[in-house]
Amino acid sequence: MKFRLTNLAILVAVSIPMGRVAFGAEGSSLPVRGLYLMAPKPEEVPLTIRFIREALPKESVNLLVMEFDYRYQYTSHPEVVDTDALSQADVKALVAACREAGVRLIPLINQLGHQSWAEQTFGLLRAHPDFDETPGKYPKNKDIYCRSFCPLHPTLHKVVFDLLDELADACEADAVHVGMDEVFILADPDCPRCKSRNRAELFAQEVRTLHDHLAGMHREMWMWGDRLLDGSVTGVGEWEGSENGTALAINLVPRDIVICDWHYDSVPATAAYFAVQGFRVLYAPWRNTQVALGELDVVRSIRAHAEQTIAPRMLGVLQTNWAGTGDFIKAYNGDTAAPKESAEAAYTFKALFNTIRAAQ
Repeated sequence: MKFRLTNLAILVAVSIPMGRVAFGAEGSSLPVRGLYLMAPKPEEVPLTIRFIREALPKESVNLLVMEFDYRYQYTSHPEVVDTDALSQADVKALVAACREAGVRLIPLINQLGHQSWAEQTFGLLRAHPDFDETPGKYPKNKDIYCRSFCPLHPTLHKVVFDLLDELADACEADAVHVGMDEVFILADPDCPRCKSRNRAELFAQEVRTLHDHLAGMHREMWMWGDRLLDGSVTGVGEWEGSENGTALAINLVPRDIVICDWHYDSVPATAAYFAVQGFRVLYAPWRNTQVALGELDVVRSIRAHAEQTIAPRMLGVLQTNWAGTGDFIKAYNGDTAAPKESAEAAYTFKALFNTIRAAQ
């Protein structure tokens, strides 16, 4: 199966300056060949280090986005630390492995949304329940997807900035991924600060706040792109796009943010849209191999044929995995007992990167 862009918008030249491109030469192999993993459990660190050192160079991976959230032993705010948190020594060992493998490590802490999962509320809102956008509502997180923090709480960002800086320092990172995906609770009618606020403006304000802090620390900001897409206009729906009014925030945020455009079941032309809007962008597949190869095909087509204003903004791909890192690595190594989702993601990863290497 092949996916081709026919949208002439990819040929539009936009006069917005490029931010720095951290990988490779424009027009040659993909500048960014990335993998996204959750932070391993402490007992999985040795397995993960071997995987980074041995498998990632073999596969030609040059970027690892690793989601830590509150699973790091923060000293600035130890009250937010969740279970299975990695020590500084664990993280430094992962950093050293990435350096040896020629892999750029970008840590991720989810901002705004994804502050809970099922009945578990994560460290930030557990320790600081006043930061919750909906404090006292949804006992045991019943009837919601994930909690959000209130972006207008007056003392929130002091804590958030401390965590971002401490984790980035530990990872020796020149960029941080701030998540910002699947935000369904925003401008809640019962929030005394956010109620009646325009959701696009509120979302954009939080993006700018995070961006400006990271820029002040000489770090690049990465984020998922779904809340900047109109789910109805694009046809991607309320998960891969927004149907709660945040999409217009795309007009209000800095263009030097790197967008990770995740789509798992189809290949919409949204990465081209982000590029035309002036952003550097990566497609992010998961466990559908044909979709992953289709996204790669689109990236290569635009890099080869679009105007040179647009083409370099298509940075590459970020293969995702939404199960445990240990299970993903075991599946990659051929363990047939690995869970189905891990096996499918590992198979897609191998097929995608085999295709990438074949063209280099």
